[in-house]
Amino acid sequence: MPRAGLRGCWGGRALPLLLAYVCYLLLGATVFQLLERQAEAQSRYEFQFEKLRFLENYTCLDQQALEQFVQVIMEAWVKGVNPKGNSTNPSNWDFGSSFFFAGTVVTTIGYGNLAPSTEAGQVFCVFYALVGIPLNVVFLNHLGTGLRAHLATLERWEDQPRRSQLLQVLGLALFLVVGTLAILIFPPLVFSHVEGWSFREGFYFAFITLSTIGFGDYVVGTDPSKHYISVYRSLAAIWILLGLAWLALILPLGPLLLHRCSQLWLLSRGLGPKDRAAPDLDGLPRPQKIPISA
Repeated sequence: MPRAGLRGCWGGRALPLLLAYVCYLLLGATVFQLLERQAEAQSRYEFQFEKLRFLENYTCLDQQALEQFVQVIMEAWVKGVNPKGNSTNPSNWDFGSSFFFAGTVVTTIGYGNLAPSTEAGQVFCVFYALVGIPLNVVFLNHLGTGLRAHLATLERWEDQPRRSQLLQVLGLALFLVVGTLAILIFPPLVFSHVEGWSFREGFYFAFITLSTIGFGDYVVGTDPSKHYISVYRSLAAIWILLGLAWLALILPLGPLLLHRCSQLWLLSRGLGPKDRAAPDLDGLPRPQKIPISA
């Protein structure tokens, strides 16, 4: 009997879902390979060409010495030291940068451009993440729940069902638009201005960050040629926390808004929920109100 239930589970939903998941990964691998492999080959060729030209201009160096120097540069980059600039570059471990790094740890973003290099720092990072990641999840869940509870007050704006439905839809749409501007539009504009990026690059950084992918190809506050304010990266860390809370909120609100819009459209055509409601004692159906916090 349990074996039959297992076969039913795999044949019913799990197996098609697994096939869809694998096919989606294969699709992504194929598209990324087609888009990026040629660019990688071109970059590799240009790098090798620059190394050869460097050796031609500086004949006192040989290939082995240059390779050792490149290795030193790569090791410095892995440890968070930017090869550009000089020893007067801002520290990667001042309080603002350390606060930003702590935020990337507990949110599991992990850009990869900076990591603890000491044994004590690596051990502390492990235990810090073990406590911080669950704490971050609990915090975001409670914050999203609190915001949804606050939005439930929209239900009490009007007693009339039709007007109440319209106000709730407009209120939800306004809330989503304002939040999207404050989290996904204005911050990329600020990052683009401060870092010298295009808006596309700023929006790309914002999305990769808030989705916790964190490639590390774009990170704020790492250009040694720029002078940042001391709280710049700390403000970026706060934006990350607020942005994650915002995403935790809009994920359930998005389908709710679509449901409200479809319900309002049905009401305008006289096909609303009242047609499906059970009749009351007078034999007349009454409209149903769906709580906004559902």
